[in-house]
Amino acid sequence: MYEVLNNMLYIYALSSINRNYIYVGMTQDLEARIKRHNDGREKTTRAYRPFELIFSESLDVERAEARKREKYWKSGIGKEKLRQIRDNK
Repeated sequence: MYEVLNNMLYIYALSSINRNYIYVGMTQDLEARIKRHNDGREKTTRAYRPFELIFSESLDVERAEARKREKYWKSGIGKEKLRQIRDNK
């Protein structure tokens, strides 16, 4: 589904299907990362499974720059936008 590119980083947001929970993260391999979350292999999200991907963006930047985008989506304003995306599906 998603091609893994050398320096490409993905910022992604997952929404719990059964609970009111949105998780934001960063990875180089989006498909594998989502699978890890849904398989319960990530302690921080295990209790909120299963998930659906509600947002992703690919960035061809240094990790520090990508981290700034991740922090934005984790902020109050970013989380509110993600809630709107989730609720308008």
